[in-house]
Formats: sequence, C-alpha cells, structure tokens
Amino acid sequence: MEDKVKITKTKVLSENWGILNEITFELKNFDGTWVSQVRESYNTGDGATVLLFNKNTKKIILTKQFRLPSYLNGNPGGMLTEACAGLLEQDSPEDCVIKEAEEETGYRISNPEKIYEAYMSPGSVTEKMHFFIAEYDQDMKVSNGGGAEDETEDIKVLEYTFDKTWEMVEKGEIQDAKTIILLQYLKVRGILT
Repeated sequence: MEDKVKITKTKVLSENWGILNEITFELKNFDGTWVSQVRESYNTGDGATVLLFNKNTKKIILTKQFRLPSYLNGNPGGMLTEACAGLLEQDSPEDCVIKEAEEETGYRISNPEKIYEAYMSPGSVTEKMHFFIAEYDQDMKVSNGGGAEDETEDIKVLEYTFDKTWEMVEKGEIQDAKTIILLQYLKVRGILT
C-alpha cells in the first residue's frame, strides 16, 4: 500500500482516553489519479469481546451499561445490552476476554474460542475487535461481576435464554454490533438450537 498512500501530515487533536489525529494524505485512486484528503482517526487500541453461553440450559450471559456515545446519538437513557468486552492494553486477546469476563460477569472462563477479527468502525476508528465465544456454567461463578471499581464501571449482569436474546435482537432491544455478530455466529452454527 505504500505506493498508493502517502501520509504528508499528522496533527494530534487530543490525547485523552485515546489519541485523535488529523491525518493529511495523498491517495492513489483505482484509475491511477492522486487525490489529497484529510481525515480524523481515533486510536484507543484494539479490543476483544466474548459471548458466554451454556449448551445445557441454552442461556447467554450479557451485560448492561451506560454508553455515552449511544446516548448522544439518540439512545434514551444510554444503556446498551452487550457481550462483555475490553481493550487489550498489554494483554493478549485471549487473556483480555478471560479477565473481562470475570470482572464484568463474575464468571471465570477457560479456553475461549476465537472466531473472528474485525474492524468495527473503519471510517474513523483504528480498533480491531477480536471475537470469542466461551462456555460457562454455575460452577464457574466466582463473584457478582459488575465491572472494575477503579474503572468506574457500573455493569449489570443479565442471563437470558438464547431464544429471548435473539428476540431482543429482532425487536431492536440489542443494538450493539459486536453482540449481534456473536449471537448470529451461535445461530448460524446451530450451537444452541
């Protein structure tokens, strides 16, 4: 791609939670012409998400928490129902989902199965999400979950049947893309049917 993209200027606009850059670059179009463009790119690091499921009970563990961007974009109350997730920081994707599952849901999982990697909003965000599924049962419950206090998380743990969860997707009650993708994976593979 180096022969098709030439970054000419990078200006840091913000370095708070993540890094927001304004990038000026030259892009070689498919027809061979070069165009100059300016775009903003937000880098928070890569993330990982895991959907916990129980084959015997056909249940799913989800979380519910306030998400400011969804509130600002018309989600009344700002609450989203989602699979647990977190930023990798210094962890591997596998270690991240094991840690996040315990922090957020209270379940200590082992052997999460990686199923995908995907850019969730490539028009403006650099984050690549690593997708996992993992089985759980009540013997794996080690705490109430709810998130990490030092991260000011306030997370509610939810347990629904797969059928109820899928109904929530169809009614628009679950609007988180990573969660919908994970639930679709279970449905297409017939894992809980």
